[in-house]
Amino acid sequence: MSSSSLRVGLCGARPSTSPIRVSDFEKRADEALVALRSSLDDLGIDAEVELEMGILSIEFPDATKYIINSHRAAQQIWMAAERSAWHFDPRPDGTWVASKSGDELWSTIESVLGKKLGRAIQLSR
Repeated sequence: MSSSSLRVGLCGARPSTSPIRVSDFEKRADEALVALRSSLDDLGIDAEVELEMGILSIEFPDATKYIINSHRAAQQIWMAAERSAWHFDPRPDGTWVASKSGDELWSTIESVLGKKLGRAIQLSR
């Protein structure tokens, strides 16, 4: 069993469809998380938004918490919100797409936030 197979078996993650250098992944993931943080700040929603060490957290007054983080070993951005989880793979066009569902990162965040807030949300990209 290869170390890649072992990693997949232990954490349930799939390696990216087109592996990239770790430094390239980290740069792209960091840029995506910083851009998301900025866009969420611009929305002015009633939530505490923090980005630390590759973990973007969105905490609402009712203690609901969404987590979006880079996962270096899997080369993915992971998101957990409302009892659901997504694993987004980097694409050559700069987007992040969940291979299991086809969901795109930014659109997924807009949808989940919109449901939580009871109104349509559009993040500036």
